[in-house]
Amino acid sequence: MVVKIVNAISWIRRRMRPSLLFALAVTAAAIVSGTPAKAQNYPWCAQYKGLGGATNCGFVSFEQCLATVSGIGGFCMLNNTYQPSPRLRPSRVQRYNLH
Repeated sequence: MVVKIVNAISWIRRRMRPSLLFALAVTAAAIVSGTPAKAQNYPWCAQYKGLGGATNCGFVSFEQCLATVSGIGGFCMLNNTYQPSPRLRPSRVQRYNLH
């Protein structure tokens, strides 16, 4: 009986080792090749009421933010860490003389 248990444990170890090594290899590859996380860079933030007052700064417009908080409570505010993309900034301001 003891021999059967020892054989069963040995068999389980042999079968599990490749699976464990594969899982570790996949996890390591995901960590190494993963892209770094970036903060959301949008101009408007929603400050939600309840649930600890979560904040979501993922809104392109004030109207989009308001539509999200309507009905669930909260308010919208400007994202003070927003950095416009350099390619979206006008290269120069054009001024027109009306005279």
